[in-house]
Amino acid sequence: MTLSVALLGLGFLIAAQLSAEGPRIRYTSQERAPLIETVLGLQSQQDALKARILDLRNQISVTDAQLPGSAAQEKALNADLERARIQAGLVQLTGSGLVFRLEDADAVGNPGSADGLVTARDVRIVIQELWLAGAEAVSVNGERIVGTSAVLDIGNSILVNSAYLAPPYEIRAIGPADLYSRITGAASFVEFVQDRVNLAGLRLSFAELETVTIPAYAGNVTVRYMRIVPAGS
Repeated sequence: MTLSVALLGLGFLIAAQLSAEGPRIRYTSQERAPLIETVLGLQSQQDALKARILDLRNQISVTDAQLPGSAAQEKALNADLERARIQAGLVQLTGSGLVFRLEDADAVGNPGSADGLVTARDVRIVIQELWLAGAEAVSVNGERIVGTSAVLDIGNSILVNSAYLAPPYEIRAIGPADLYSRITGAASFVEFVQDRVNLAGLRLSFAELETVTIPAYAGNVTVRYMRIVPAGS
């Protein structure tokens, strides 16, 4: 990859990380406080990532002007670019982790009960608990969850990243080796299980796997930064 191409990639990355758009979520007062804390943490990470990307862009500009053809410098900048893409959710990741399966309650045991249906709020809670437990990447039915992802109820479906998903909902996450013990030991997750699984009848199962694959974010992005590279540079 040439330095000019790397620079173009950085411009696209800024758009992908900071300009991806999705519908807004309305949260209840009960879940707002922990979600605000989580969102602030994600926003802080995004701000740090933005600063790092801008710094890399400046480094590439300087290198392009002063050290044309420097293979070592180019290799280092490309490595930094790849790390930034991973942090932005634009790269597929594989590692050890958990797979949760969340399904509606058994109709026989809960006839006509709306409480026995999986809602977007249920999915958001599981996602939030995984982040708080240290998950490094999360997906729902193949949709990568990033800082701009929306999880909304749309009729009998759930909308994630502008994709309509139907139950059962498979929530995948990769993270530290003790990810399962962390999430199952969290009081807020235990409360969720008691309320929505034990009382409402939702079916929740899980598996700890050595290999879990989280796909790259595939949502729409808007390019708002680009530099025209002169011919021959």
